[in-house]
Amino acid sequence: MSLMDGAKFCGSCGFTISSQQPVAQPAAAPPPAAGAFQFDSDGRGQGRGYTWAIEHQGAFALAVVNLAAEQAICAEAGAMVSMSANVDLYSEMKGGVFGALKRAVGGESAFVSTFTAKGGPGEVSFAPGAPGDVAGIEMQNQAFCVQSSSYLAGDTSLIVDTKFGGAKSFFGGEGLFVLKISGTGLLLVSSFGSIHRKTLRPGESYVVDTGHLVAWEAQMQYNLRKAAKSGFFRSLVSGEGLVAEFQGPGEILIQTRNLAAFAGLLKPFFPTQSSGGSGFSFGS
Repeated sequence: MSLMDGAKFCGSCGFTISSQQPVAQPAAAPPPAAGAFQFDSDGRGQGRGYTWAIEHQGAFALAVVNLAAEQAICAEAGAMVSMSANVDLYSEMKGGVFGALKRAVGGESAFVSTFTAKGGPGEVSFAPGAPGDVAGIEMQNQAFCVQSSSYLAGDTSLIVDTKFGGAKSFFGGEGLFVLKISGTGLLLVSSFGSIHRKTLRPGESYVVDTGHLVAWEAQMQYNLRKAAKSGFFRSLVSGEGLVAEFQGPGEILIQTRNLAAFAGLLKPFFPTQSSGGSGFSFGS
């Protein structure tokens, strides 16, 4: 069909006026509802006395925090990749001896590191030990439970406590404790693989393998159980161990890969010490 079809010519001005009606454009989809975990879409933001950015997002993400003079950030021991020469590192047992003991039993370091820029601005970068993503969560007077291996760093004002996760979690190989983090400020969490967000409606139940958990809202109720309700043997042969069954409302952060499962896949390729202790043999 020509553009001139159905058009009229105006003799006074010479313009061609189309008689066709404009085609209605489809309405834009409404933006998804924001969850409890406030992620910056561009992977950068600012807090009290610092700015932060997630570089190389994906499998090899790096969190870079730029501190103003005399400002500080806390991190899990061993998380630091690099820092300015004027940044002072101080490690201490958070929560005293008992708090350090709880952290150690939960699979974490007994020490927490604090990085402070002395005499001027400074930069610190952090990364997890395993390949995976890093997410910056800007907490607003909130409380989250975080799997101990997923905590990377956070604002010095955040309260990081170790919470009993239930005896079953210990036997499931996921650690006897989880971290409860509360307050306002930046929280950096890491994942093995990418982070998938799942929001539950009120009364909705959802099951997550414990090896895939990153974080969840602290007020959410959950129950640890076998993957198969029909019995232990069926859970065993399914290849699944313990799962956490959550009850909504609330939001859960899930990592797309399981570090323990990945380690199990690699195990046959690593040398093992022979029973005689005189050499190495490769497991089959």
